[in-house]
Amino acid sequence: MKKLFATSIFSVFSIVLMQAQISGAINGTVLDADDEPVVAANVMLMSAADSNLVKLELSDDEGKFSFRTVAAGSYWLRSSYVGMPNVDSEIFTWDAEGTMTIPTLRMVPASNELEAVTVTAQRPLLEVKPDKMVFNVEGSVNAVGSDALELLRKAPGVVVDNNDNVMLLGKSGVRIYIDGKLSPLSSADLAAYLKTVQSSEIDAIEIITNPSSKYDAEGGAGIINIKMKKDKRHGTNANVNLGFSKGQLWQYNGGISANNRGKKTNLFGSYNYYDGENENYFNLFRTQAGLAFDQRNVSLNNWQSHNFRGGMDYFLNKHNTIGVLVTGSLADNGNTISSRTPISMQGQSAIDSILVANSVFTQERDNANFNINYRFDNGNNSWNIDADYGIFRNTSDNLQPNTYYDATESEVLNEQTFANNTPTNIDIYTFKVDHERTVGKGKLGTGVKLSYVETDNTFDFFNVLGGKEVKNDLLSNNFVYQENVNAGYINYQQQIKKFGFQAGLRVEQTNSEGTLTSAFQNSNVDTSYFNVFPSAGVTYQVNQKNSLQLNYSRRLNRPSYQDLNPFENRLDELTFEKGNPFLRPEYTNSFQLTHTYNYAINTSIGFSHTTDMITRLVDIDDNDEKSSFITWLNLDDQYAFNLSVSGALPIKQWWSSYTSMTGSYTRNKAEIAAGKVVDIEVPTFNIYSQHTFRLPKDISLEVSGWYNSPSIWGGTFETDAIWSIDAGIQKKILDGRGNIRVSVSDIFKSNVWSGTSRLGDLLMNTNGGWDSRRLRVNFSYLFGNSQVKSRRRQTGLEDESKRVKSN
Repeated sequence: MKKLFATSIFSVFSIVLMQAQISGAINGTVLDADDEPVVAANVMLMSAADSNLVKLELSDDEGKFSFRTVAAGSYWLRSSYVGMPNVDSEIFTWDAEGTMTIPTLRMVPASNELEAVTVTAQRPLLEVKPDKMVFNVEGSVNAVGSDALELLRKAPGVVVDNNDNVMLLGKSGVRIYIDGKLSPLSSADLAAYLKTVQSSEIDAIEIITNPSSKYDAEGGAGIINIKMKKDKRHGTNANVNLGFSKGQLWQYNGGISANNRGKKTNLFGSYNYYDGENENYFNLFRTQAGLAFDQRNVSLNNWQSHNFRGGMDYFLNKHNTIGVLVTGSLADNGNTISSRTPISMQGQSAIDSILVANSVFTQERDNANFNINYRFDNGNNSWNIDADYGIFRNTSDNLQPNTYYDATESEVLNEQTFANNTPTNIDIYTFKVDHERTVGKGKLGTGVKLSYVETDNTFDFFNVLGGKEVKNDLLSNNFVYQENVNAGYINYQQQIKKFGFQAGLRVEQTNSEGTLTSAFQNSNVDTSYFNVFPSAGVTYQVNQKNSLQLNYSRRLNRPSYQDLNPFENRLDELTFEKGNPFLRPEYTNSFQLTHTYNYAINTSIGFSHTTDMITRLVDIDDNDEKSSFITWLNLDDQYAFNLSVSGALPIKQWWSSYTSMTGSYTRNKAEIAAGKVVDIEVPTFNIYSQHTFRLPKDISLEVSGWYNSPSIWGGTFETDAIWSIDAGIQKKILDGRGNIRVSVSDIFKSNVWSGTSRLGDLLMNTNGGWDSRRLRVNFSYLFGNSQVKSRRRQTGLEDESKRVKSN
């Protein structure tokens, strides 16, 4: 594997850059027999002299394509799509200046009299586009049978830490979108949801490090958009997938998706079920107040989830469409934690006492999102209107016995049993309007968005006496949080020969109020603030194969709703987590310079400065010097530098590779209190490499691996290196409509983590791991027409909904 990594790295940096000066664009559209756009058709620019391939593009959601920076000469175009005959254009002459529009390429299904036409097309694993990188995971052997969170580990520049938090280019604060809609969950709940999204449902992962002002200002590290498969095909069809995996415990999944499109309507829907168990361990050694605590935890998790999606689009005419969409998930989770903590005097081996806490957690997480959409688009002028309502209902119950034993664990010294019930109800309302039109030689975009969120959190604490739960009013409370955000933006972009320009401004006005009610404390936090978020970018096409891009953006991260909640969630009597109602938003200014070679190899260098950085810190409880807790605080500053190189390299005709490398330097700085100073600086490095071997008889073999160097987690944890290697094989069966894949993840069982934190008098050493080495088997089969298409939907329930969190 080291040799493969070295080969990929050497190949990336040994490419000789061409210097031909070229500008302009060749544009066109691919339509079907009904004048509907053909989405994701392969459009090939061919040399008229020798019919060699010059460049390949894919048609977009409107069937449009564009070839830029093509040298002067004579060419012809060929469009291809699975199940349809190729369509060739007439030969044309291109002078490398201005814009040329090619007559429509119309693809018509083959008649019964024609011989079968077979077209084989494979998208590259990585596509580098002017505003984003696209990680095409469909067809990847090791991607199938895994989940969305595991796929994110493999995306370029993306790191998923031991607590399932997602970072991009060494920075936290990433926002996850699904089909252009910001996820309704964050942190632990987001990770739990992504684990239920099967890779068989995913088409590609888009990575946008510097979003324009059109996007919500949330996401200081950028945006990751997970594109589902719902709109890849044209006709009437259904796709069924089944899978299981075996590690220490079993996991199962299955699902079906269907699509039917007529002249005026398009109906689509999907349902997926996930059932499984997982075991992980977590060890925590800490010293504080002259004592040492050596905690060992083993957690057994089980879950069942139902994810559903359904909707309809009605095409009023060629330019107007209205639609409705309902998405949601129903999930039940159980968690049993066995915790044992020997306690001793610091520096001594003799054990004073042992705390045993075997907790039982049950949780139900249900959510549903309702969307109504109207869209008008005539090519030069478009309107998009969304109205959304999101419902989130989370309930969690916890039973926690705490028993202290003597050093021999034969005599009970003390025993206390607690229980709590924590229902959370969140309602989100959003309305947004986006408008785009041609102005001069460029595109002007404007829009407004209104959102209102109300979250009602109840924490009922019980003392368990004689097997009966007695509510403790002094430790029970209620926290209600309301937030209104009003936003507007303007954005303009234009291409002038070799230069492309984009500039925008987003303004957001926020009003929020949090009210805590308890038997001994009533408090209110009322805030209102106005923010301006500029963004700008310049691209320069050096020559046919080289381009440069410089971007700047200012963005923010607001605290998640539950991180503002001061409730205490306990692992045992001495370790707990609580929120902070006084958290402030964090603000990030980011700069990035990117070089792209041949539309396939991407090199970028960036810098960001974050003020009031929101992060996790572990500290000593002021009310009990034996207790420690984890909470959310604002640090003063974070400085981050990053360098990223990624690209796909063909080694042989039957052997292709993709490698992504990211290096970053991060510094966290703050003074929490007297004697508690955070000042950590760590250089980090991560690499992902994948190699695919195409074998005879429709068999392909894949080997992939990733490595994350020592890094920073939260504000003070310095983590050690972690790595993993996967392998898999797949074969097409049943006349190509079926696919079976077998893979093994984390072959060497190396996916284990560890780290150290120091803050004031508190020292913590931690390590842990999970059931990561798994055998996966997945089968999928396509029924019906393979040509069905559905409209890609992006709703308005975005920035606010991703902050929902219940753990």
